[in-house]
Amino acid sequence: MNPITILLADDHTLIRAGIRALLQKLESVQVVGEAANGLEAVRLAEELHPEIVLMDLAMPEMGGFEATSLLAQKCPAIRVIILSMHLEPEYVMRALQSGAKGYLLKGARIPELELAITSVANDETYLSPAASKLIVGEVTRLSEEKTQPLDQLTPRQKQVLKLIAEGFSTKEIAQKLGVGVKTVKTHRAELMEQLDIHEIAGLVRFAIRVGLVSADQ
Repeated sequence: MNPITILLADDHTLIRAGIRALLQKLESVQVVGEAANGLEAVRLAEELHPEIVLMDLAMPEMGGFEATSLLAQKCPAIRVIILSMHLEPEYVMRALQSGAKGYLLKGARIPELELAITSVANDETYLSPAASKLIVGEVTRLSEEKTQPLDQLTPRQKQVLKLIAEGFSTKEIAQKLGVGVKTVKTHRAELMEQLDIHEIAGLVRFAIRVGLVSADQ
């Protein structure tokens, strides 16, 4: 089996040397080049066609996020693993949005480094366990933020909100629900107060955001 070819991108010579030394202990990989900044990483990747780029984030001339995004456009077959000391959800999310296939903390041990490289080479996404836990937590938080306000509404309030978002007038909503216009106005005022949204356009945007109606309705 041919070794997995690797390009290292980090602006610190000693760090690149350390990573290379670790990789040389693995029979399954081969370092084919080193870059000291994002621009050089993109240029060498186009020239050497490595299977994987191990990419630092903070580099001169072009940072890791921008270089990863550019590589995703120019060389989509090349997979990027971000090597980072940052363990914050925004860094992990931005790495994935830039096109990275892996996010590995610099404190990782050799077995995890090998696992990350092998996984990404097999077209899988690899996140350090701590980074994966962060993303799950962030997705859960965003999901709760999205659904909780809707869950707090009564069935009648949801009906009124849906009809408002679908463009029906107060009179039309009253006719559809078999209630008086004043009752509809009361529901609308309660919705605005409860959701802290004080205009019809805002109610429509909220209804679309939580999936009560689709944007093309």
